[in-house]
Amino acid sequence: MAVKKIKKKKSPKNKSGRIGFTLITILALVFAGFFYTLFLRPATSFKGEEVVILIPDSKANKTFIKNKIKASVKPAQYTTFLGLAEWFGYWNHIKPGRYVIKKDASIFNFFRRLNGGRQSPVTLTINKYRTNRDLAKYISTKLEFTEGEFIRFISNQDSIDFLGINEQTLMTLIIPNTYEVYWNASPKEFLVRMNKEANNFWSDGRIEKAKNLQLSKEEIYTIASIVEEETNNNQEKPLLASVYVNRLKKGMNLGADPTIKFALGNFGLRRITLQHINASSSSPYNTYKKKGLPPGPISSASIASIDAVLKAEKTDYLYFCAKEDFSGSHNFAATAEEHFKNAKKYQRALDSLRIH
Repeated sequence: MAVKKIKKKKSPKNKSGRIGFTLITILALVFAGFFYTLFLRPATSFKGEEVVILIPDSKANKTFIKNKIKASVKPAQYTTFLGLAEWFGYWNHIKPGRYVIKKDASIFNFFRRLNGGRQSPVTLTINKYRTNRDLAKYISTKLEFTEGEFIRFISNQDSIDFLGINEQTLMTLIIPNTYEVYWNASPKEFLVRMNKEANNFWSDGRIEKAKNLQLSKEEIYTIASIVEEETNNNQEKPLLASVYVNRLKKGMNLGADPTIKFALGNFGLRRITLQHINASSSSPYNTYKKKGLPPGPISSASIASIDAVLKAEKTDYLYFCAKEDFSGSHNFAATAEEHFKNAKKYQRALDSLRIH
């Protein structure tokens, strides 16, 4: 006899359970979408890869920051930012500085950086600067302090005395390179950083080479700054350095044309004459009139120039003169007689081009 299968009726309880699960899933998805929209979706409405938010110490207040953020992100993210700021009490501990919102950043991640004071550093590429003011002009375009604030700081010996420098030797702290520095660093903090980098640069090996030349690292840097102004030919720099080292050892005047340009503040001079030398005779940077090294560098010196002085070739050269072909190279001489011959060839070349 066939046995009939009895179908089980669906329990109302199971049906309601599935409906509840479905509702929970929908609500979870809605919440996830809402959470993504407010917290994780890229926040910026600007065109480009990033927007930079600069918060000066003098403007680290609620109104300033609200305006900055509002102008940089979408309305929904701006509302979220305000909520996060209130929730975490951000307005009570605003941290000045430079903050970057990347194009794909979420408002939550950006707020965490802002709230934690995690700044985005500024990239400083320090090249050649002839004067302290030239250096000040450049770094004041990258950092918060002004050119005038930096100049006033370094002009006060009490401010920089702890670094073992004065206004004339300040450039010895500057090793041309690329650095990352916080935008709101003060002049003091900037120089402390440069001093640290300079100390790292002056390795035991470099200091030992300076000692072998019986020169301090500051004296090496000063000679290197003159070499830096004499030529861009890195291969020739050790020869040029040997001339200045030899002259120092013999007690001769350095007779360096770039120091006359520095003394006169005229870096465009192409031909140094007796008139220029006499016009700057009272300057301690006039190495035609004053024996020994000038009181400090006449520019920032590249690593190549510093190392060229440290490995100055052993020669008997006491003179050099630019070649008459204007190639940027030099004719070297051990005697004054030989040097005068080289100098006449160069002077005739200048005369032919009517360069005065």
